[in-house]
Amino acid sequence: MGTPVTVTKFVEFNSESLAWVPSFVEPAGLRVGRKFKRASRLVQSRKTVEGGFEMEWPTKGAGLLVAHALGSSAVPVQIAATTAYAQIHTPGGLVGKGLTIQVGRPEPSGTVRAHTYTGCKIKSWEFKLANDGTLTLTLEIDGWDESTATALATATFPAGTQVFNFQQGVLKLGGTPSTASGEMTVAGGTAVSTVVTEISIKGENPLATERYGIGQSGVKKEQLENDFPTLTGSLSAEFNRTELYDLLKNNTTTALEFTMTGSLIASGNFYLISFILPAVKIKAAAPSVEGPDIVQMTTEWEGYDDETNAPIQIKIVSTDTTL
Repeated sequence: MGTPVTVTKFVEFNSESLAWVPSFVEPAGLRVGRKFKRASRLVQSRKTVEGGFEMEWPTKGAGLLVAHALGSSAVPVQIAATTAYAQIHTPGGLVGKGLTIQVGRPEPSGTVRAHTYTGCKIKSWEFKLANDGTLTLTLEIDGWDESTATALATATFPAGTQVFNFQQGVLKLGGTPSTASGEMTVAGGTAVSTVVTEISIKGENPLATERYGIGQSGVKKEQLENDFPTLTGSLSAEFNRTELYDLLKNNTTTALEFTMTGSLIASGNFYLISFILPAVKIKAAAPSVEGPDIVQMTTEWEGYDDETNAPIQIKIVSTDTTL
């Protein structure tokens, strides 16, 4: 954890905000004849990496990010004798899980400068699908340090990679979740009938990010979990009292299953990413009349542990044989 490694996985991204942020110890001594603070006394004391990046979720090559987001130990397992492989990700410990992240940033001259960040952990993650859009993943990162001396790695990407789009999504509520042979499924879930225009599924990993000590040269120790992780989300939809609002009124626990299915891989197996949360509680679902248009409502929910199944399962089906 924290030892720089050569990056070997590459993802396309929409935007990034990773930044090396030092703290400064300012001079405070008083001296006759000196009115301003002295540059010779200013030192950089502690180092950290903040920010994150947003990407369109690809059909291949990104399972490693889910493993680090959840603390999962999943590996791809071949489906029968096909070229399709399934990854079943569920929450686990984050100790020892760290990433080296490299960003290539082009200057106006065309020179691409490599910024390499070490000791990176995922503080939060959010999958989002908006009306007429693609499935995106946004990650918030906390890291140790930055190197500008590491050479830019030569990027390679899996051939034939696609992204998931709005018309490929299916959302179900209710049903009975169960786990067999390490995979959770939901029997009897019902596809929502109301018009849902946006869904968000978010996880927060509370981390101790201030573990600086004497003798560490201003670099923090591994960021350890220090509170309960949370699973939250939202639905933007047309008003439907019985399907969504009554879940809030009655404090009903419901399963939520969101699946996106892509193109065929082989033998009835498709590229896929699915999310199952077995115990969701609606926390807010206020409809509002704002004129003559269709009444809208934003439903906010939180995922809980049902004490039987994993609090969340993210399943990926692709042709990836490794993370």
